Order: sequence, then C-alpha cells, then structure tokens
Amino acid sequence: MSTLTLVWQGDLKFVSGPGGPPIELHSSTPHVLSPTQALAYALMGCMAMDVVHVLQKGRHDLQALSVDFASTRVADPPRRYASIHLHFVVTGGVPDSAVAHAIELSRTTYCSVSHSLRPEIAIKTTFEVRTGDEKLDRNP
Repeated sequence: MSTLTLVWQGDLKFVSGPGGPPIELHSSTPHVLSPTQALAYALMGCMAMDVVHVLQKGRHDLQALSVDFASTRVADPPRRYASIHLHFVVTGGVPDSAVAHAIELSRTTYCSVSHSLRPEIAIKTTFEVRTGDEKLDRNP
C-alpha cells in the first residue's frame, strides 16, 4: 500500500505532507499545478516511461523523447476530461513500427495511470520520429 498526504495551506492551495515527494496543487493560481494538470502530467509520464523502457529494451537508437498533451473537458461540473490527445516526439534511429508498438503496449498493458481513467475517455496517440534534420509525422 502506498500513502501520501496533502496539507491545506488556505484558500484552495495544498502541498505535500512530510515524507512524500514535493508537490504543490492550487485550484487556479497561474504557474502552479492544478489537480487536472497533475493528472495530465501523470498520464504523460507513465506512458513516456513505458515507451522509453520498451524502446531501450529493444536496443533502439533513442536519443530524445517528449510528449505533448491536448484535451477537451466536459463543460458542466465536474468538468472531467472527455478526450485526450498525446503526441510523442521521438528523436533517433527508431523504426516507426517500434514506436507504434511501444505506445500500444503502454496503452493496452503497462500504463497504470491510463488504466485508472474512465474507459469512455477517448485517448488518441500520435507520434513523429525525427532523425537529424528530417521530420517524419506518424499517426498510428
């Protein structure tokens, strides 16, 4: 079992409690994570770590990886995510098929964050592979 603590700081501001990794969450303070942004980073981090792990395990020439997040949210409270689009940018000599396979393994098997989200949230993934000055867009 894992335990974490959030401590109220007044208004709608919280910080992590003793013994946990540092995090600060606010409802609407600019440049401070909101809970929904923290969830977005958790999803991006989970899937990106899976993709890196799978590509490295396959001994591919992975030089860099980044993930962009875009979403739509339901207009009425609780304003949950309705759809999510993750776009992976992979740099190195990595075959398209290996990137597509790594993303699919993360989505279907490994990423505990995506598996913790409501099943009706549409999660779309795309990727591009960059090698040197060349940029190839891929949409699996």
